[in-house]
Amino acid sequence: MRLIEQEKVLCASFALKKDARHWWMTVQMRRDVMAMSWQDFVAEFRTMYYNREVLAVQQDEFANLKQGTMTVMEAVKKFKQLARLCPELVPSETEKVRRMMKMFRTDIAKQVSAGSSPPTLVSDCVSRAIRAEYWINQDKEARAQIFKAKKEEKAIVKQTQPRQSAKTNQKGQTNNPAQGSKQSWRNKRKGNFSGQGQQRNYPQKKNNRGKEGNNSDYPVRILHTKAGMPTVSFMQFKLD
Repeated sequence: MRLIEQEKVLCASFALKKDARHWWMTVQMRRDVMAMSWQDFVAEFRTMYYNREVLAVQQDEFANLKQGTMTVMEAVKKFKQLARLCPELVPSETEKVRRMMKMFRTDIAKQVSAGSSPPTLVSDCVSRAIRAEYWINQDKEARAQIFKAKKEEKAIVKQTQPRQSAKTNQKGQTNNPAQGSKQSWRNKRKGNFSGQGQQRNYPQKKNNRGKEGNNSDYPVRILHTKAGMPTVSFMQFKLD
């Protein structure tokens, strides 16, 4: 329903209550409200209830409004609130759409304006922005799941590698020292650290006078290996 200027003023005046109602009565005393235009009514109302400094702050906030971390619906709600307080900044539907596109985040605005027919109505602009936000969030969640899976996989690999290294070192420590000790024991038993058998010839036994005897049998002990084990045998030699 379209209203003329005077009808707008009449409807708005009936909606005033309490202090605002008393204020309107003072306006009726000093002005002809039946001939008042809508712009005059708004000017009178702002003069009474809006401070110029406060209005300037709201205008700056509306001009610099950005979506930031807000959702599309939260940003649109804030946009409409400031648009009602600063109607002179958005006098037409086209200007509202233009300012709303500047308010949205870049990734959302790109998808909203994509295609051969960009939005010309606020309702169309809002619906496109909601769809764009939904698919952007879906893509972010999918990437987060992939990143989480890769991070967990790396953590499992890091936990497995130290265990395998510890088992390898432990196996080497239990096998190699035993082999070395066994070989060393064999060499000591043989009396030869090179691992080969060796024959030891003992000198001739002296008689009671301290002289070497003649025509006597002297035992000779021979140390040799047999089947990997040291053995000792004695042989008798006749000395002339």
